[in-house]
Amino acid sequence: MNTDDHTGTDDHTGTVPSAEAVLPLRDEPDLRPVVERAQVHEGMIFDLVRDTVDFAEGVRFDREYVRHTGAVAVLAVDDADRVLMIRQYRHPVGHALWEIPAGLLDLDGEAPHVAAARELSEETGYEPTGLRTLVDLRPSPGGNDEVIRVYLATGVQVDEAEFERTDEEAELVERWVPFADAVTAVLEGRITNATTVSALLSLQVLRDRGQGVDELRPADAPFMARPGRD
Repeated sequence: MNTDDHTGTDDHTGTVPSAEAVLPLRDEPDLRPVVERAQVHEGMIFDLVRDTVDFAEGVRFDREYVRHTGAVAVLAVDDADRVLMIRQYRHPVGHALWEIPAGLLDLDGEAPHVAAARELSEETGYEPTGLRTLVDLRPSPGGNDEVIRVYLATGVQVDEAEFERTDEEAELVERWVPFADAVTAVLEGRITNATTVSALLSLQVLRDRGQGVDELRPADAPFMARPGRD
């Protein structure tokens, strides 16, 4: 039965469910009118904006948030069931974090899955032969409109193109980590990057449910809606 379409009585109480109870279990576009927008700060990569929102009749408020270009990330798994991770300095948190390869959606017209394969190659020198959509994220929707899609890459192989890290990426440390060890590191609080945590636990859930990679959405599955940005 498709529970999204359930409109009958509640099987446990015999009562008719409230409107809230039958709302579909999915995030849906619901952009409220923006009557004024001001750019508070123009950054090198991200901007800070302030919107005046007509939330409902008689209810108007201001919200400041980061306008983000969006990003993609790749969880690459090899035939030995290891995941490809990089160690990278993150100045805002003052830590060197273990992460999966990722990058911004900052090239006009580039499809997200193409960007993901490019970022994987640029950061690690590997390219995937198989790519599926693993999980979609809005990591901080209360103050940031960033969206991140994480892809699962299989059959990775060395990119034949010459590979050299430059600038801040020159310090990146790359390591193939047994998948089970990476999941344990998440559960023990030793890996905290939100995208990486989400990717590793999503793959673990997929396996625990007995599902295969082919049951994931294709790499070119419709991207997350961004009302006011699409």
